[in-house]
Order: sequence, then C-alpha cells, then structure tokens
Amino acid sequence: MNPNQPKPTAEDALRPHSFDGIQEFDKRLPNWWLVTLYVTIVFWLGYWAYYEWFRTGPNDHQRIEREMAQVEAAKLASMASGQLDDASLWKMSRNPVMTAAGKATFMTMCVSCHKESLRGIDDGGIGANLRRQVWIHGGRPTDLVHTVTNGVLVKGMPTWGPVLGQKKITEVVAYVLSYHQEGEPMSVQPAAK
Repeated sequence: MNPNQPKPTAEDALRPHSFDGIQEFDKRLPNWWLVTLYVTIVFWLGYWAYYEWFRTGPNDHQRIEREMAQVEAAKLASMASGQLDDASLWKMSRNPVMTAAGKATFMTMCVSCHKESLRGIDDGGIGANLRRQVWIHGGRPTDLVHTVTNGVLVKGMPTWGPVLGQKKITEVVAYVLSYHQEGEPMSVQPAAK
C-alpha cells in the first residue's frame, strides 16, 4: 500500500477491482453533486417538453426571423431620422418590430380618438377611420407622417411632432399602414367644411 494513500476506515471499504495498482473507495456521491444531477435531469425534461414535445417555444427558424426583423427595424429606424419616402414607410409597415412599437404608442396616445380598432368615428370615436381607403389629408404614407406631425387643429387633432418625435411618429404610421397594402386604391376626400 502506498504511504501517501489515506488509510481506509471501517466505513470506507475498498472496491474489489484494481487498475494499475490503484484501488477506489466505495463511497457514496456527495449530496450537492446528486442534487445538481437531479436538477439537471428535471431541467432537461422541461426543456425537451417545451421545445420538442409540445413545440411551445420558438424554433430556430422563428428565432432567426425575429432577430433579422430586429436588425431590419434598427436599419429602418435610422432611416426615420433622415429623409423619409413612401417606399421606406411601406417597408416599415411590414416589419413586426416596428409595427409592435407603433402599436404600443398608438394604444397609449391615439386610441382615445381613433379607437383600438382604428375605425375611429365608425366605432364611436371622434377621430378619422384609419382602416378605410378614403383619406382626408392625403393618402400617401408621407402625408400620414405630415398629418401626425403637424396635427389638424381645425378637426381637433393635436400636433404630435414635439410630443412623440420623428421615430415614434414613423412607428405609429407604420402600424397604421400595416392594415393596408401597398398599391391599394387610395382616394382623397377633402373634409366637409
């Protein structure tokens, strides 16, 4: 027996096998190690059930699409601070990150007049119906940005430009445009006096 090897006690029996002259004690694993093992097994079962059995969690394709939408939203947001055109606003309206941010702002600032359904006066609100193809102050996306930014004081719509800022305004316009299709027939009907 090696003099550096600890002496076995009555509780510590040696295992009967030997490898290169080395023998092991027949000891139980520490409790902290066993708890870690059992917690890992339970976590694995929950993880596997969430992603594989029930397919509740997002798959790789969905996660990549979500990340790409966030990258695209960051690019589009940088365009919002610059010169906006109709094509970029239509692109923003197809980005789920931009429309989600626009919806959050809309539900906070605009829902009292335009209602949650965006139908405004047709649902008992006082604002215009934003889901129709008939517009009062121009039917292009840049016209919508201008209307939201400068307001229509005659109709009771406040000037939102200083309150919201350009980024939030473009997000709200993108949210409203998400209910429309690019190239759909838009007509402009001036407001009745």
